[in-house]
Amino acid sequence: MLAYLDHQASSPCRPAVLAAMAPWWGERCANASSRGHRAGLLAAAALERARGQVAVAVGAPSDWVVFTSGATEANNLALKGVAEAALARPGSRRRLVSLVSEHRAVLDPLRYLERHGFALTLLPVAADGRLELPRLEGALGPDVLLVSVMAANNEIGVLHPLAAVAGLCHRAGALLHVDAAQAAGHIPLAMAAQGIDLLSLSGHKCAGPQGVGALVIREGVELAPQLHGGGQEGGRRAGSTPVPLAVGLGEALQLAVDDQGERAQRLGALRDRLWEGLQALGGVSLNGPLPGPDRLAHNLNVTVAGVEGGALHQRLRRQLAVSSGSACSQGEPSHVLAALGRSRAEAAASIRFGLGPGTSAAEIELALTAVAEALRALRA
Repeated sequence: MLAYLDHQASSPCRPAVLAAMAPWWGERCANASSRGHRAGLLAAAALERARGQVAVAVGAPSDWVVFTSGATEANNLALKGVAEAALARPGSRRRLVSLVSEHRAVLDPLRYLERHGFALTLLPVAADGRLELPRLEGALGPDVLLVSVMAANNEIGVLHPLAAVAGLCHRAGALLHVDAAQAAGHIPLAMAAQGIDLLSLSGHKCAGPQGVGALVIREGVELAPQLHGGGQEGGRRAGSTPVPLAVGLGEALQLAVDDQGERAQRLGALRDRLWEGLQALGGVSLNGPLPGPDRLAHNLNVTVAGVEGGALHQRLRRQLAVSSGSACSQGEPSHVLAALGRSRAEAAASIRFGLGPGTSAAEIELALTAVAEALRALRA
């Protein structure tokens, strides 16, 4: 038996999501932009229904939702789009602010913009990964165009206070972008009420399909499109919108919101059992905040002392699907754990457990047994 505990990298589609997508791959294959016949109109209606489901899940009007290929594209559209729009109008706001612990899908576009004339400020985080609001407030000024802060960290599960962050940004005249890839469907989001200006999300982090996501854009935010040719998605994202994937994204988010509270409670209990069992093995320390309201219920990240990281993961992969960091790290030690003060060796000897809708108590016990066996062998 292989226990799949890497849901924060990608979570399998729920059966109901697969069923919702199925007709749109075959007999209902029409392009949603083909409004001259009934098949195209049905596809357009399905697309708008999915747009509404996404909007409800994040607490925003449906006309704010722009479908993309995933959160990476959404982040690029948000950051580069806002920056390019700013260059087209007079003004002195040419600085961008973010955190050193952000996902590379945010950090890399920001560094790209830095190479093209924008100033970039990356703020450190506390030892448990939290954003320190006074530090953010001190970094804001009349030159700041946009702040990008993720809702939930993809490696250590820390939750940031989005409404408080938005308040600081808006008082300084800056926009707030939130990468909510790990949060959408897992925690309550109220984009309009929280004051978020741009929000990115992805389907396969919430038991939806890979290859689809969305950027939700507050009305009035100026943004330059990054893809041209067709004018789809209100002129903000050209290219035929994939109806089956959009339908799957909408269905996945609706299902996730419907059982959000129950799922968080169940997975939180399983995560706590896992943490309790790992502590009993000795030499296992927590990365990120203590399990509780400031951490995703389905996330646990630990560092194991006294073992070499490569050897540890080589042994674990026989029984567990887990990771040592982001799926996008390409084998490099985690920059998130480095931001918490972990050494390269400690980061390599870390394990991220990502629980999902199908995770069972038996898988948690299997994980504890697998880690215990690996530590006995490696520490010997």
